Amino acid sequence: MPSTSLTLLASATLVKQGAEAKVYKSTLHPAPNLASLAPDKVQTDASQPVYVLLKHRFQKNYRHPTLNASLTRSRVAGEARALMKCLRAGVNVPGIRMVDAAEGTLGIEWIEGESVRVVLGGGEDGEEIQDDEQGADADIEPPDLLAVFNVNQNDVMVMIGTEIAKMHLADIIHGDLTTSNMMLRRKRSLLSTTSAENKETELLLIDFGLSYISALVEDKAVDLYVLERAFASTHPDSEPLFALVMQTYAEKSGKDWKAVGRKLDEVRLRGRKRSMVG
Repeated sequence: MPSTSLTLLASATLVKQGAEAKVYKSTLHPAPNLASLAPDKVQTDASQPVYVLLKHRFQKNYRHPTLNASLTRSRVAGEARALMKCLRAGVNVPGIRMVDAAEGTLGIEWIEGESVRVVLGGGEDGEEIQDDEQGADADIEPPDLLAVFNVNQNDVMVMIGTEIAKMHLADIIHGDLTTSNMMLRRKRSLLSTTSAENKETELLLIDFGLSYISALVEDKAVDLYVLERAFASTHPDSEPLFALVMQTYAEKSGKDWKAVGRKLDEVRLRGRKRSMVG
């Protein structure tokens, strides 16, 4: 009898494929009973599907099957542990819906929103930033996504710094901090009685496939340096924006910032030397 994850994958829609995994959109049935959280305030429809993101680590033919199975189980379980640790620490990350380490599948909450990379005008993943006169749609004015989410750039930077600080205080290293791995969404409070009430925007960190647990200041500094380089390459003239990220991170990190900030300066120096050597 096929596992639950294989059954879900069979009817899922492929969204994206990377070097390590395929990402699908699927549904869970029956829908969770959210009314149990606030019976008098939440109206739910059990017939409505609950979307889930399925991350399937497919088999690598160049690996021995036994080694492949062991690595897959370890990485799926590790990503799930990191997400659970984030959730316990109050970090905004997608909720876990299912874990099937044997089949290499992790099911997490589907986020209806947009990546920070796109919101800030960096384009979709894998796209190069084009000159204004290039492209067939150059004359089409893109939507103002900041207005859609009712935030400004400074709001987003503060949210980024806050979530990363909470993550590092819990000794979780993301391993791939880029604006592509951050999502904005409009959230309606579960206690709201109408769709127009209590709306707010929140930022979530996603894709913990390279994450690990570490209390080392060096690892936290490298995490921040990766994000700094991502800002520089994806969002031109973003130095003031990243400075606000770091200011917020320092405020939220408290006494830990002094050591992390000092180590970050060392990491930056090593990075510049490496760039000069080539």
